[in-house]
Amino acid sequence: MSDRLTLVELIGHLPHASNTTVLAAAADGSLWVYKPERGEQPLWDFPWRTLAVREVLTYETARAMGLDVVPRTVLADGPFGPGSAQQFLDEDPDFHPRPLFQPMMDPQLWPIAALDIVSNNADRKLGHLLHDRTDGRIWAIDNGLTFHSDDKLRTVMWGFAGLPLPDPVVEAVARLDAALAEGFAGRVAELLTPAESEALCTRVSSLLRRPIHPDPPIDRPPVPWPVW
Repeated sequence: MSDRLTLVELIGHLPHASNTTVLAAAADGSLWVYKPERGEQPLWDFPWRTLAVREVLTYETARAMGLDVVPRTVLADGPFGPGSAQQFLDEDPDFHPRPLFQPMMDPQLWPIAALDIVSNNADRKLGHLLHDRTDGRIWAIDNGLTFHSDDKLRTVMWGFAGLPLPDPVVEAVARLDAALAEGFAGRVAELLTPAESEALCTRVSSLLRRPIHPDPPIDRPPVPWPVW
């Protein structure tokens, strides 16, 4: 799975983040978005200092699905201690995601929506979708609030609610199911609690049995706040 990265230089803090988020460099000069565990704000529903491993596992889950929608994300050691590091993107500063949602959902969002379902993403905001000006790809970032054992899906992608997953996306879920059976479940168990690991396997098998995007919940907020 992912290698552990050593970050050697802090370049600067990234603004508008609720947790400590720093642009940092590795020894080879590559740039990474570094989120140290000790910079996490305590949450009532997610254990403190676990968001870094959830970021990494979301990347590894996307790879197991054959989906190249999350920038490379690895465990890292840096000047502020252990955390996660996500490869820095050449982001398009003029991009706004709203046209992807109006007048209807853009089909290119389906892989991210499926990843959010299986990872139980509690924080899929508009601002967590970045446009890579190098190749035009849409990337999903900020994946720390994931893999809770309780149903937590909060997303701006409810425009897909009730719609069947496209065949290629169903195939991606099936690849994840096979990967879990062939050893990926062991990696999941390293990073999550037993209840969270079991919940992931249940979500994957349930989605394969009924490959339809779920409807918004009525017993909790369906959309993260703020939506950006």
